[in-house]
Amino acid sequence: MRREGRRTPAQNRALETLLPKYGLDPAQGAFDFSRIFGRNAKRTLEIGFGNGETLAELARTHPEEDFLGVEVHRPGIGRLLMTLEAEPIKNVRVVCADAAEVLHHNVPDASLDTVLIYFPDPWPKKRHHKRRLLQPEFVALVAYKLKSGGRFLLATDWPDYAGHMLAVLAQSSDFINAASGGGYVPHPAERPPTKFERRGLSLGHAVYNLGFMKR
Repeated sequence: MRREGRRTPAQNRALETLLPKYGLDPAQGAFDFSRIFGRNAKRTLEIGFGNGETLAELARTHPEEDFLGVEVHRPGIGRLLMTLEAEPIKNVRVVCADAAEVLHHNVPDASLDTVLIYFPDPWPKKRHHKRRLLQPEFVALVAYKLKSGGRFLLATDWPDYAGHMLAVLAQSSDFINAASGGGYVPHPAERPPTKFERRGLSLGHAVYNLGFMKR
């Protein structure tokens, strides 16, 4: 469901005036990325982009690639929209909807080169673990949408959730762990630290990076 949160007047204006420009409507059905971006290029999907700083930086440093962000937190969407318009950054599109629904109904199979999930809600209480995004069914859905050899990159600063992610992905026949020892990978050089990562590091939390490749 949408997470409204507290929005500034500027974020409200961005949602009203810029979402029609940079946003995609899930009701339109399957996305034709070649038409949407006006070219054929590598495509990255970030699920739960927060305030959009990582997505904007990746798009800024890789203008030859195209990026899609899915988020339900509307203040964060508003902030990203303002960034896209101010620079401007032309190779990003935004969807305000549930990620699983977007993958099911809007993203064509084998259309993505990379899927990113950075610092998702860890749902730390044991009774809430079933709400965690990384479940076997969701991993299988991501695999359908990635091209052969496509990358699935994740990060968290919650040790328990890191272990959960690693276990779920290790059980998937669709993915190969990029870590030679079957564990965690180093911090990807192309990924700027996120807001949640900086917060976690300031609290002394370790950051766990996972990298998998579709078979």
